[in-house]
Amino acid sequence: MPAFSRAIITLFHNKREAVEQGGLLSGNDPSDFNTADPIRLWIIQVGIIVCTASLLALVLRKIRQPKVIAEVLGGILLGPTAFGRIPGFTEHIFPDASRPYLSLVANIGLCLFLFLVGLEIDAGVIRRNASLSATVALAGMVLPFGIGAGLAVAIYKEFIDQSVKFTHFMLFTGVAYSITAFPVLCRILTELKLLDTTVGIVVLSAGVGNDIIGWTLLALSVALVNAGSGLTALYILLTCVGWTLFLLFPVKMAMRWLARKTGSIESGPSLFFMTATMMVLFGSAFFTDVIGVHAIFGAFLAGLIVPREGGLAIALTEKLEDMVSIIFLPLYFTLSGLSTDLGLLDNGITWAYTIAIIFSAFIGKFAGCCIAARYFAGFNWRESSTIGSLMSCKGLVELIVLNVGLSAGILSPRVFSMFVLEALVLTFMTTPLVTWLYPLHLRTRIAASGANFANVADDEGRRPASRSSSRNGEYRTRYTVVLDKLEHLPGMMALTQLIHTPPASRRHVRESLNGSVRHPLPISVQALRLIELSDRVSAVMKSSVSDTLLHVDPLLSVFRMFGQLNDVKITPSLSIVKFDDLAYSVAEHAREYDSDMIMIPWLPPTHDAYDGNNLHTHTHIPYTQQPQTPHTPNVPDHPLPISPSNVKSATSSHNPFEMLFRSGPTGTGGGELSASIIHSQFVRGVFSQAMTDVALFVDQSTLAAAGESSGRSGSAQHLFLPFFGGPDDRLALEFVVQLCNENPRVRATVVRIVKRDVDAEGVQPPLAAAAPIGSQRAMEEINALTVASNVAGFPDTVYGRDNTETRLQSQTADTIAWARYATPPQNTAHGSNSEAKSTTSSSSSSSRIEFKELSTPIPLHAIIQTALSIQEEDDRDTTLFVVTGRSRRLAAENHREEVKEIMEEYGSVNTEVRKTIGDVAAAVVVAGCVAGLVVVQATEY
Repeated sequence: MPAFSRAIITLFHNKREAVEQGGLLSGNDPSDFNTADPIRLWIIQVGIIVCTASLLALVLRKIRQPKVIAEVLGGILLGPTAFGRIPGFTEHIFPDASRPYLSLVANIGLCLFLFLVGLEIDAGVIRRNASLSATVALAGMVLPFGIGAGLAVAIYKEFIDQSVKFTHFMLFTGVAYSITAFPVLCRILTELKLLDTTVGIVVLSAGVGNDIIGWTLLALSVALVNAGSGLTALYILLTCVGWTLFLLFPVKMAMRWLARKTGSIESGPSLFFMTATMMVLFGSAFFTDVIGVHAIFGAFLAGLIVPREGGLAIALTEKLEDMVSIIFLPLYFTLSGLSTDLGLLDNGITWAYTIAIIFSAFIGKFAGCCIAARYFAGFNWRESSTIGSLMSCKGLVELIVLNVGLSAGILSPRVFSMFVLEALVLTFMTTPLVTWLYPLHLRTRIAASGANFANVADDEGRRPASRSSSRNGEYRTRYTVVLDKLEHLPGMMALTQLIHTPPASRRHVRESLNGSVRHPLPISVQALRLIELSDRVSAVMKSSVSDTLLHVDPLLSVFRMFGQLNDVKITPSLSIVKFDDLAYSVAEHAREYDSDMIMIPWLPPTHDAYDGNNLHTHTHIPYTQQPQTPHTPNVPDHPLPISPSNVKSATSSHNPFEMLFRSGPTGTGGGELSASIIHSQFVRGVFSQAMTDVALFVDQSTLAAAGESSGRSGSAQHLFLPFFGGPDDRLALEFVVQLCNENPRVRATVVRIVKRDVDAEGVQPPLAAAAPIGSQRAMEEINALTVASNVAGFPDTVYGRDNTETRLQSQTADTIAWARYATPPQNTAHGSNSEAKSTTSSSSSSSRIEFKELSTPIPLHAIIQTALSIQEEDDRDTTLFVVTGRSRRLAAENHREEVKEIMEEYGSVNTEVRKTIGDVAAAVVVAGCVAGLVVVQATEY
């Protein structure tokens, strides 16, 4: 017992024996560096470094500069060049005692980065293009190395301590001159859309060879520096070669066996395979470091031996790249920046040598690669100059070489700063110089026959630009189908099935749109797979292996199988571009392949778990009809009272944009831009830039899954076209007639709708022409939809100014188009609010098309009512689709007021919906009365 008592008393007497943690509550500064607990200052340093690099990247992205420029500039700004001149900044934020901890983490990240560089390199690229790229790569190494070695003599005498051996300094200078930044080069090629050009392929292949030789020379340089004698350097070199052969053959075969055994090739890297890969990575880095070669060389070799089958290298990159690019690389470049003091360039002789270094480094690379490309590979001078400019890109690879030289004591801080500035200038000038030298219209795309060749033959999916398009009365047979998300696939299948001519129907002679006799041709579909290029390394790797992705991409595979089962000729293609270039890529692809129509999907409706205050319950609400009076719209009545509190909950299951475009209390939209709003910007970009007809398919079948209309999913389709007039509606009419003539499973109802006014006494004026030509103010109001709109600065489609002449021409064209397909009216039916004339075409080729004419003061309500009536009359094996024109130019009617009324009755949508699909389509979407909606826009000639 006394022992226990003494223990208790001792515990109370020694209350302060715990180590002080130095927290805020203790009154201590948490940023004080403590060698026993360095995590606090490290987190502060990481926060400052990452924020600085990210802010600079946002700015430099506007001028299309790679992220490495921002990271290097951020490191220089945080170093003695800028922020380091603030009294106490370096001592408080980056004290010398904390540098080893930063250096440890940065070097771990550098090993991971060099592992990713090894994953990016595909030896097959060199083998496939060896004849073109070998001379370019060799000339791009020899000439710069010679110029660098020559200039090293003067720099060595002027700036380098004579205790450093000249051969070591000359070797490092030559390597720095001859190296090419392969990772940065890949990103520049991808962003400038050069990967599918002959220039891009040669540069990529030459860059791979250049990188491998450059790292080998760097390993040799480090071995010479670390060796005490020439014999020791030879032993180091032979040991390194032996280790390289050991990795490239037995270890590589073991990695391939392990990947297959663990299922990593088929299902992505397993946890065990990732563990083994990381052990090989750091084991190789450890071995090359202990034998006297830098650890990064071992990490680079580990990346080379990872199997490429099944996209395994890309999957590994996706798992590692975020932490490397966000945390580790900025730390490494900040350490370089802390060693870079541009203030040391403080006299004329230093600046003279700096300019000489920049000029000679560029001339060596540019001249060597340009001459080799011109005289040995057969490129013209413009293409050869582009190759030379691209190969002169230095980026972070030269910075790694320079840091190795600095840490080895070969480079002085002044010379190090001179070379860092040279690397920055050459990397910065690459993108603008290439853009100027090799504009888009002069580029030659790749094919199987060599470097300089014509476009791919017709059997590969292209046709000459001189071949006329199948417009102006001819059927459309060539379509570009856009696939960018898995959820878009069902809608694009449905639309492709709609335009598909069944094989049994092709042997019948049919009548073309202009009245001539023709045999139906099978449609040809260009399936364009869009992948957004992000800042990740894996996205760039996908770009470089796009030919492989064409065969393994799941969306293309499913769509190809759909084409085989339905006898549709599908030619797949793939485009990996930045989001800002997605719309341009689609328009350019359609122009290059001379497509008759672009078909793009709208993001299918997705339901959140909660909608407002209620859990989603999709219960079909039946529509009933109400007796019509002169003051009661001819619209279906909702069983619930129309009020702001219950409109949304009652109609959410019928509105595909309610969950996608969340509207605020005033209907103006609020909150952040959703994925669907971003997608709408892409859709409007295609509408704006396309040089051919465009069809947008809005799939509403998912939302109506629990409703009555969802049960109508048979093989027959019923198309409903409300025809107001204008170029888009005329295109919709031609499109519907073609579908009905070509596909026996499709029939249509086409209603020509004329909006009329009701006077104060309720007297209805007679059936009038499409739209009276009024005052200039009235025309401006009608054409108000053509005014540019903006979502986060995104421009809408802008057309020419409307005037009396163009409107008369449009009305005349409307009358001619209607008369071509619709026979004179036979029967007339009268309603309280509308006059309707109905006829069925007597032409055998149009026997499945019913034409009507309707005059009503409430056309959008009439469209909804007609769609509901068609659904009631059709059997359950028929699916109803509405086809309408976008009508963003030469709009025959102004529906703004009626759209507002419909939104008050059925529920509101964001204004982005109307800007994207037009007023008529927006009314149909709000009502949710059909399974699908096709919005078309005609080419502006």
